[in-house]
Amino acid sequence: MSLLRRWFWAWLFGLPLLALAIWAIVDNERLFFATALNGLTPAALCFLVPSGSTLVLGLLRNVNLAHGSLYLLGAYVGWVVGEWLGSWFLAVAAGFLFAAFMGLLLQIGVFRFMHGQDLRQTMATIALSIIAADIALWIWGGEIYQFDPPRWIVGSTALPIVGKFATYRLVLLAMAIVIGLALWWFLARTRVGMMIRSGVDDRAMLSASGVNVQMVFAITFAIGAGLAGFAGVVGGTALSIAPGEDTRYLLASLVVVIVGGMGSVAGAALGAVLVGLAEQFGLAYAPTYGIVFTFVVMTLVLAFRPQGILGRRA
Repeated sequence: MSLLRRWFWAWLFGLPLLALAIWAIVDNERLFFATALNGLTPAALCFLVPSGSTLVLGLLRNVNLAHGSLYLLGAYVGWVVGEWLGSWFLAVAAGFLFAAFMGLLLQIGVFRFMHGQDLRQTMATIALSIIAADIALWIWGGEIYQFDPPRWIVGSTALPIVGKFATYRLVLLAMAIVIGLALWWFLARTRVGMMIRSGVDDRAMLSASGVNVQMVFAITFAIGAGLAGFAGVVGGTALSIAPGEDTRYLLASLVVVIVGGMGSVAGAALGAVLVGLAEQFGLAYAPTYGIVFTFVVMTLVLAFRPQGILGRRA
């Protein structure tokens, strides 16, 4: 019966979408495929940030509303290092390492004393995000910053049907795929990944087996935070860095995690693709209501599958 119900909902929502896609391709195939590619680019960025949120919120059960601040601070620190040393790759490394270090401090200094206390975690991280935003504004001001990518990814690449498309956007998509596969392998195939998943299910049992649970969780939090800083530099190259980007990407992260399912890397990827495509197709075919399509997707998921598309029931 459950399988029949799933097929029913799949056909109910899938057939109208398929019909709309066929109509859009027949009407203007170049616009359709260009919009799809344009949707996958922000989807890649929307995956890189929530992939860290998936580790922190979905696996560690930590409510971290300062995740957007890690994105913004990692981007700013990466920009400083890039300007100082003249290397985009060192800027990426600096953004990742700084955000990872800040995440480590958060886990050791804040979250280890608030495990399972969602309200305290929420209030503490909101306060920290406000403090971080004010410090960033004080140091870097309200100016807009942008990274200069390596020359070999500057320019455009000719693609079938679509024509010329920005090379850096294709590289960003490739990076998101590689990082997604690496995260899946880390969590599913490595000893540390198995310890993380075991610690989520039964911390007492993992601790009794001689594993330092706090150390495992600190490493996990550092990786999740580092991915936010990495995304800050990558996103600052594709778009820009400015005050307010932390709130924007925090909201995007939460929507993606809700849609895809907490604790699932594949869910975060699927959620990012759905959110990115919904926003871009909305802007292309119904500009006035473009952003609404993103929240329509989230509302439908919450209504019919509250745990997320690939999330597990609590």
